[in-house]
Amino acid sequence: MPDPTARFTSEEPVIDWILQTVGRDLRVALPLGLGKPVTLVNALVRRACADPSIRLRIFTALTLERPAPDTDMARRFLTPDALDRLFGDYPQIEYARLLRDGTLPDNIKITEFFLQAPNWVKVPAAQQRYVSANYTHALDVLLDQRPNLVLQLLASDGAKLSLSCNTDITSDLLRLRKQGKAEFAFVGQVHPDLPFMPAPAEIAPADCAALLTQDAPPHALFSVAKQPVGPQDHAIALHASRLVRDGGTLQIGIGQIGDAIAHALILRQDKRIAPIWQNCPFPRADRFSEYGAFDIGLYGLTEMLVDGLLALFEKGIIRREVDGAAIHAGFFLDSHDFYKRLRALPPDERARIAMMPVSYTNSLLGDEGRKRAARQQARFINSAMMVTVLGAVTADGTEDGQVVSGVGGQFNFVDQAFALEGARAIITLPATRTGKSGLTSNIRFSYGHTTIPRHMRDIVVTEYGIADLRGKSDADTIAALIEIADSRFQNTLMEKAKAAGKLPHTYRLPDAARNNTPDALHKWLTPHRADALPDFPFGTDFTPIEKYLLPALADLKVANAHVPTLLSRMLQGLRGRPARMEEDALKRMALDRTDGIKARATQLALRGALRRQEKQAGA
Repeated sequence: MPDPTARFTSEEPVIDWILQTVGRDLRVALPLGLGKPVTLVNALVRRACADPSIRLRIFTALTLERPAPDTDMARRFLTPDALDRLFGDYPQIEYARLLRDGTLPDNIKITEFFLQAPNWVKVPAAQQRYVSANYTHALDVLLDQRPNLVLQLLASDGAKLSLSCNTDITSDLLRLRKQGKAEFAFVGQVHPDLPFMPAPAEIAPADCAALLTQDAPPHALFSVAKQPVGPQDHAIALHASRLVRDGGTLQIGIGQIGDAIAHALILRQDKRIAPIWQNCPFPRADRFSEYGAFDIGLYGLTEMLVDGLLALFEKGIIRREVDGAAIHAGFFLDSHDFYKRLRALPPDERARIAMMPVSYTNSLLGDEGRKRAARQQARFINSAMMVTVLGAVTADGTEDGQVVSGVGGQFNFVDQAFALEGARAIITLPATRTGKSGLTSNIRFSYGHTTIPRHMRDIVVTEYGIADLRGKSDADTIAALIEIADSRFQNTLMEKAKAAGKLPHTYRLPDAARNNTPDALHKWLTPHRADALPDFPFGTDFTPIEKYLLPALADLKVANAHVPTLLSRMLQGLRGRPARMEEDALKRMALDRTDGIKARATQLALRGALRRQEKQAGA
């Protein structure tokens, strides 16, 4: 019987096949994140650039790019060798370069419903083509475009194929095609390093109209470089860990907060968390008192499978099974180590991680009774940029309309938390941020952009504690949020709320909430940093000297936006006590020998930041 799949070993013949088989009016669906077959997409975009008769429309999300250092300090740190070590030789996606350069030809249109933060802020072409949609609605938006071509990176195991990292929307697309409700050519590109995820992620080879299996060595999969987990992150995670019940359901996201929460739950399991709480200077709501080990275990339900969830699975904390799986997830994206560990799992263990469409993970629709029974005591934990004192959440954009990322699935999980018995939606954020205007509070009186409206306020966690907002009056909500705000901003928030008539003039801030300061935070956590609260709970690709540099570089990034702060760092570099690894750090940054005023000023600023960092750490 003839093979129904056209098979290729290089990109250009695939593009020829697409143009001959599908046509020159191409409406292309690309997976979010890791699942883009980059070299194939680049070949298609280059062909369309060279031939204006090709009409190319691409609908996708989360176009991944290696960082492009745009400052002298960033270029010194992210040398070509460091970029390859941290991110691999992941290719630049051609349409992203053209969008940013403003050179995308008129016959190519790119639409995304989620952006890689903050790459596309102030890029008009990307901002104007962005579509705001919940993750569960992205399929409907895509179907309205009538896609005739789907391109996806696949994993293989012998002759078997898997959607692997991206079942999120593709699973439903293939199902709808079988039902006669969609019509498109599915073209896959096999990547040998992509973990093979078994059923329900497995697909038949005949599902592919064409399949590219390259003879040439593959490019590296995109890797997320882990950032250090700081005291704020650890404090937020410690508070949030008290909300997670044994036998419950857990969703967390990527990044420092996700890593910190997973680590805090491991500390709970290992019975190492109690000593940390002994000297906590911040109030702890008595009703949230989950401190014990996980005897029953958790069930992982998430749109995004991340390193923290995998670590909890490996530790045996996530082990409560639903339909034979301890984790149901819609897509994955993380570090090279994460992909390696996923590939290394024994097949029977990997089968306990079921990759599903987001119509399953992010929604109760479809087999609702079984989903409700499975999603016991669910805790959906997501991060935000800001929260207003009335409980509205800003997580994806700014008040001038600039999209930083996208709503993604955050609204979906908040919605589930209100629909499920015993479930809670937990929003985490640091209490402050430092930018061009200096230090500001992330708990605002008001803000002109909303991701989650105030009527869906539930739980908010900062490094200073937990605010339980569900069912609370506006006045009680305002009070609860001010009590976990940074103390430098509490009076201003109270004054504004009272002036607006939203907080009684008789309200007084409790004494226990008046010490919400970075100094109090550091005094609490510094004694535990070395043995219990590491910077990288799940490892890193950074070298030891790079790890040492990261906090200082983060400090300088903030200082560069505020001239008085930058001058202060330079002064510390002239007068302060030398840091213990200062000379090695300067050598790594090629600042051990300087020529010229600018290089000398840069060296002084880095010296000052390193010395300040050691002083804060109590070194």
